[in-house]
Amino acid sequence: MEVIVPFSTDRPKSRLSDVLSPEERREFARTMLDDVLDAVDAAGGDPRILATDAVDVDSPVTVDDRPLTEAVNAALDARLGADSERDGSPDPVAVVMADLALVTPAAVDRLFAAGRDADVAMAPGRGGGTNAFVASHPEFRVDYHGASYLDHREIAAEVGADFAAVDSHRLGTDVDEPADLAEVLIHGEGRAAAWLREAGFALDADEGRVAVARE
Repeated sequence: MEVIVPFSTDRPKSRLSDVLSPEERREFARTMLDDVLDAVDAAGGDPRILATDAVDVDSPVTVDDRPLTEAVNAALDARLGADSERDGSPDPVAVVMADLALVTPAAVDRLFAAGRDADVAMAPGRGGGTNAFVASHPEFRVDYHGASYLDHREIAAEVGADFAAVDSHRLGTDVDEPADLAEVLIHGEGRAAAWLREAGFALDADEGRVAVARE
């Protein structure tokens, strides 16, 4: 299955600026991207990066500097639109965000399996965002503004697409805020967790609350 992985090269992870320098944010974002690409590949997917600028990776890269919604919809137009249909039905395509530092091949495989049974299968993020989905309905398109998971459920209903939710902690945890780093240190199994430890980050338990401290 083709998997589109959106990736921003322009000031990545700006909300981590209190704990990481600009160069560190670039490095950390890249390790998360590599973790996602590894998991997709191990699950049998065909990862293709949709980036705001050139990225030096082995996977194919399409550069599109438009906002996320427009760039992803253009990719869906090319893959699910009328010109892409084969025998009356387009092949499923997945979109998986590049900051899912807890992702594993098993989690991606669950998403793929759900996408084979529904027109749209989606993993909601914490706070109502959309972290990953598989779509095969030719009219489904995205709108990433606000609580996009609810919007995407509504869009699927409007176009008559069968919808399935994929309840997954690993797919549902994206890394945006400093507090999210604790999740990576606790549950991460890949390069992002290793990068944080090498950068001096460690868990700090104080009065029953787990936080991240830098040595």
